[in-house]
Amino acid sequence: MSVNDINKLYEQSRAALSSQNPNLETIGSQVSQLKVQAGPVGLVKLALQNSQIESDPSFQLLKRNVTELGAELSIKVGDIAAFERYLAQLEPFYFGSQMGLSESKVMYPLIGLNLLRMLSDNLIADFHTVLERIDLEQLQNNPFIVHPVKLEQALMEGSYKKVWQARSEVPTPEYLFFMDILMSTIRNEVASCVEKSYLSLPFDDAKSVLFFSNLDELLKFAQEHQWTVSPSDKRITFKSAVEDTRLFQGENIMKQALSYAQELERIV
Repeated sequence: MSVNDINKLYEQSRAALSSQNPNLETIGSQVSQLKVQAGPVGLVKLALQNSQIESDPSFQLLKRNVTELGAELSIKVGDIAAFERYLAQLEPFYFGSQMGLSESKVMYPLIGLNLLRMLSDNLIADFHTVLERIDLEQLQNNPFIVHPVKLEQALMEGSYKKVWQARSEVPTPEYLFFMDILMSTIRNEVASCVEKSYLSLPFDDAKSVLFFSNLDELLKFAQEHQWTVSPSDKRITFKSAVEDTRLFQGENIMKQALSYAQELERIV
């Protein structure tokens, strides 16, 4: 496959991924072909065919383009491990000398996505390591970087409401993938606290405290946590509350049994 053929396949795959209804399976197959051609062995072959060295900027640009395309596809299909690998491969292109290439248009959107990935996985040390490699101007003004930075501040403050609000302020729809993972983690933490703090809650209050936008989502979440739902009362009774009630009833039965035993001893 010639350089022109590879570039043509790349442009086709890029256009397809940006379409409204992309065929992710077909694009995935195309990306696999591109990875082979733009990999170490493929680049050497292309360099020999074109009497150029492998480190030539045109070859490095091709490699970066293919790797970025793979990273974007991995988000579309929800493959976090693949996304992490692609971003690791992109580090030489994004930091330092940037392999002598001009800045990529998708550089900061992908870095921002990677920062969100780290937050969603509670990798705070890694998060700050990446921030240290970003220019101060970008940290303060680039919307793709500012969003995860503010999000981390809200998490440190324990202001989950701000995190929930940040979901509606994402700079690109792709950010919603990791935002939803983060919100799922927060909901589970809040649910654990709510179970210990309340016997029950009305639907509306439970929906608000757990950051759900509709009742169906709340009821599904309640079912997953084995909470008792009362449609007639429009309330949710928490599992721990039911267990506490049963424990209290059990303690009463034991006390009554001991009392009866003591009375029998007196009679004998």
